[in-house]
Amino acid sequence: MEFTSDSVMSKLQAFTDKLRELRNQNGISAREMSLSLGQNVNYINLIENGKRKPSLDMFLYICEYLKVSPEYFFTPSHNSKPKLPTKNEKILNELSKEQKALLVKFILSLK
Repeated sequence: MEFTSDSVMSKLQAFTDKLRELRNQNGISAREMSLSLGQNVNYINLIENGKRKPSLDMFLYICEYLKVSPEYFFTPSHNSKPKLPTKNEKILNELSKEQKALLVKFILSLK
């Protein structure tokens, strides 16, 4: 596979576009994210505007912060945007199989 500056630039653009989209989708300001990552208040804006490139470890911190895999940024999107789980989704995900079965039983009894 041949690497050209155009292919690298298109991948960087895809990364910055997805970063901005995911951050905005989850209501996180660039400033808030920058500070949460222990960086200067303008750090994420600089990345999103192509004026700064994150180190590998910072890229992994960004993935962890946004709760996505590193692959998310480099795979074609199919209009499926990951989102951070809602409070209810978090509660449901923490239930055991038995608790989920009881909940379904309870819901069915309400009919």
